[in-house]
Amino acid sequence: MKRVLTNHIRADLAKKIVLLTGPRQAGKTTLAKMIDPSFDYFNYDSAEHRLALMEKSWDRAKSLVIFDELHKMKEWKSWLKGVYDTEKRPPALLVTGSAKLDTYRKVGDSLAGRFFQYRLHPLDLKEIQRLQSADMEETLDQLLMTGGFPEPFLEGSERFYKRWKRSHLDIILRQDLVDLENISQIQAIETLIELLRGRVGSPISYSSLAGDLQCSDKTVKKWLTILENMYVLFKVTPYHKNIARSLLKAPKYYFYDTGQVLGDKGVKLENLTACALLKEIHRLGDCLGDVYKLHYLRTKEKHEIDFFVIGDRGDPLMLEVKWGDDKPGKNFGRFSNYFPGARKVQIVKEIEREKTYPDGLEIRRACSWLAEFSL
Repeated sequence: MKRVLTNHIRADLAKKIVLLTGPRQAGKTTLAKMIDPSFDYFNYDSAEHRLALMEKSWDRAKSLVIFDELHKMKEWKSWLKGVYDTEKRPPALLVTGSAKLDTYRKVGDSLAGRFFQYRLHPLDLKEIQRLQSADMEETLDQLLMTGGFPEPFLEGSERFYKRWKRSHLDIILRQDLVDLENISQIQAIETLIELLRGRVGSPISYSSLAGDLQCSDKTVKKWLTILENMYVLFKVTPYHKNIARSLLKAPKYYFYDTGQVLGDKGVKLENLTACALLKEIHRLGDCLGDVYKLHYLRTKEKHEIDFFVIGDRGDPLMLEVKWGDDKPGKNFGRFSNYFPGARKVQIVKEIEREKTYPDGLEIRRACSWLAEFSL
């Protein structure tokens, strides 16, 4: 399956190092090997490959060299800078990793001006619709059941997904977490994940989580940052014109793997929508350089809009997610005075017909909107 980022990465490899990050098993290695059939591949988790990297003994007759999980190497950015600055090109250099490479072993001045970065997400309706002809309603149901990670999605079996999900998270916590963070409180972090699975879509209280886990707020925040850096979950903050104030208010957390979410079907749909929005924001930033931010809207009186996207181009987007309620959300009117030019969209999973209103509000079928939306 050719991924949407393929052509962009291929074009950039002629000019820069490309860093490709994203959740474990999102398809980074498969995508990397599809970029060019003439490649040499090295995974830093392999002792044999680590030795080859120390010797710099890759096949220079190849047009592409792939370094997988290179961020686990000590001083990896300096090593990569040396390769880039001293080696004749080709081969082009593609570095992949299941952690945020701008965080681990800080990508700083050593690689400044030498790389472009891409973030590969699991499959979503928009990418699937571009890649193949499929019934979007059935595809949405499958994504809600198995999530969008390629292996379980393509397998299409809920039984397979449940088994895959257990081993996937276990590898992240018991291999990657130990390798990168030297964390010993694995059970406590597992408990934190379990707590968050039941609180998706709700503002999170650090002090409440700290009480449940019998640790400090500071420790909870540290663990959440680690899980963000390892692409287990991501944070959505409430919008405020004063960014500092926004960061102080309670965030929401969503999982890259929608199948991890506990709760009713509407919560799973909200998580899937959050993933789709973040994926599109990252695609526009990585491929085009456009800057968009994903937030939610909430007043002191607890009036709320699920998602608010604001960026470089176009009007802001206010988006509500419903499973079967096609009546216009009351909170759109409360926020319209603050954002008079914003697009107002309510997506509904089970709906008889789509409709629009004089104030610009759109009620759209969830599968159709998620397959075709633009920011």
